[in-house]
Amino acid sequence: MATGGDQDVYGEDCAAEDQLVTPWTISVASGYTLLRDPHHNKGLAFTEKERDAHYLRGLLPPAIISQQQQEKKLMQNLRSYEVPLHRYMAMMELQERNERLFYKLLIDNVEELLPVVYTPTVGEACQKYGSIFRRPQGLYISLKEKGKILEVLKNWPEKNIQVIVVTDGERILGLGDLGCQGMGIPVGKLALYTALGGVRPSACLPITIDVGTNNESLLNNEFYIGLKQRRATGKEYADLLQEFMTAVKQNYGEKVLVQFEDFANHNAFELLSKYSTTHLVFNDDIQGTASVVLSGIVSSLKLIGGMLADHTFLFLGAGEAGTGIAELIALEMSKQTKIHLEETRKKIWLVDSKGLIVSHRKESLQHFKKPWAHEHEPCTTLIDAVKAIKPTVLIGTSGQGKTFTKEVVEAMASFNKKPLIMALSNPTSQAECTAEEAYNWSEGRAVFASGSPFDPVKYNNQLYIPGQANNAYIFPGLGLGLVMSGAIRMHDEMLLAASEALACQVTQEHYDKGMTFPPFSNIRTISANIAAKVAAKAYDLGLATRLPRPEDLVKFAESCMYSPNYRIYR
Repeated sequence: MATGGDQDVYGEDCAAEDQLVTPWTISVASGYTLLRDPHHNKGLAFTEKERDAHYLRGLLPPAIISQQQQEKKLMQNLRSYEVPLHRYMAMMELQERNERLFYKLLIDNVEELLPVVYTPTVGEACQKYGSIFRRPQGLYISLKEKGKILEVLKNWPEKNIQVIVVTDGERILGLGDLGCQGMGIPVGKLALYTALGGVRPSACLPITIDVGTNNESLLNNEFYIGLKQRRATGKEYADLLQEFMTAVKQNYGEKVLVQFEDFANHNAFELLSKYSTTHLVFNDDIQGTASVVLSGIVSSLKLIGGMLADHTFLFLGAGEAGTGIAELIALEMSKQTKIHLEETRKKIWLVDSKGLIVSHRKESLQHFKKPWAHEHEPCTTLIDAVKAIKPTVLIGTSGQGKTFTKEVVEAMASFNKKPLIMALSNPTSQAECTAEEAYNWSEGRAVFASGSPFDPVKYNNQLYIPGQANNAYIFPGLGLGLVMSGAIRMHDEMLLAASEALACQVTQEHYDKGMTFPPFSNIRTISANIAAKVAAKAYDLGLATRLPRPEDLVKFAESCMYSPNYRIYR
């Protein structure tokens, strides 16, 4: 059977590909097999003509229902579920049955469905992945595949892969080591690459690298789907990752984007620094979080006043997210003021489990914490650090809920007219404080943003809309920008470009409501603008391979985006 249609309408088929494919040359299944193929199944939307042409007579009830009607019915069904996990399972089942309808639903109802397919619900899904496991999604590469990883990649049916999201499941959100069950994260992230960034689903590949787990409850669970052994470390781990990265480049070429997701701190930093010079790699926990938070800070300046360099930052949490954000803030500050990076870092302070990171602790610190060890008296608690440093911006990346106490928020409000408080840990249960607490304890003066969504809060008859510093604002557009420019390496300047592009999307109307991020309902336009700025930077730095450079990068980004509308078959 052939798919028909106008090449221009389906521009995503040629998005960032070297060979243009005219849709009517693609042959797919017919009859019963067609109804079981999620890429081409339209359910009751097949027309009379299509039912005759493709042997579907009798295989479907007689009614013909449009994609819009299907969407309306499914949204009614989803809203009838009271348990978020049931909504998640219904969405995953839809993705396996009718891919275009899944993405249509997600794009048209992004604010409602984002928390279902991504944080916070995806966290619970990963915890229960073994018991809700129906049909495998993505590729599982375990220690058993050592020496055969290239063959395993060749087992994946799609050959033209542009984006890989890979995890080893050791640090899933704030939930810890979930081993093989971490697959929910790459699957969810790539759904967002398509829905929010327009990267074609067939160009996306979720991968879980299973090197075992140190989670006792999983090791003792008879239904656990992964390797039942303790985590491999050291040379065994490094060798498997080396083989994987080599095989990826060999199979998919120089331009495939590999996004590292939810690796433990020590591995995350090492993998990023090791492969950033040889591969196109990105770590969302370190770089994506940093980029979206920097954007939120830049746009918050309109509400709290001053330039970036006028502010003092205090972090609770000095892992990959905390140090990644701190470094990007220092870079942007350095870029704006022309002051050396080592100097701008001194405006930023970090608190870890042992207290404020200060210079006399330098010898015992992990390498990624050392740039943040400044001269100061020791402070063992967060409240002591807040009182001593008197920050204007307080950022939580600790993975520990309820750590921004009433005393901490009141202290921030005592020496700041408008304190900026960002409780970024996911899922919601791990947030350092809630939006309601931040507004109440600061008498409505705080500018607040979080990692997971919070509902608007009424305080003193005024409605406050909390910002959500969600990585989903950044990585889909960033990925599209890298893919459409044919970038071969990632650069920090691309992250700064993405941050600035996102901050520019916040309008005066949003500021009037206390918002520091634009609404998600506009995410595809936001992603196209981010992609254009990232691609422009790739061209400027000489890292782009798609030549000649398109004249209008925003228009080009929009033309590359996947459309979930049904095709006409003939």
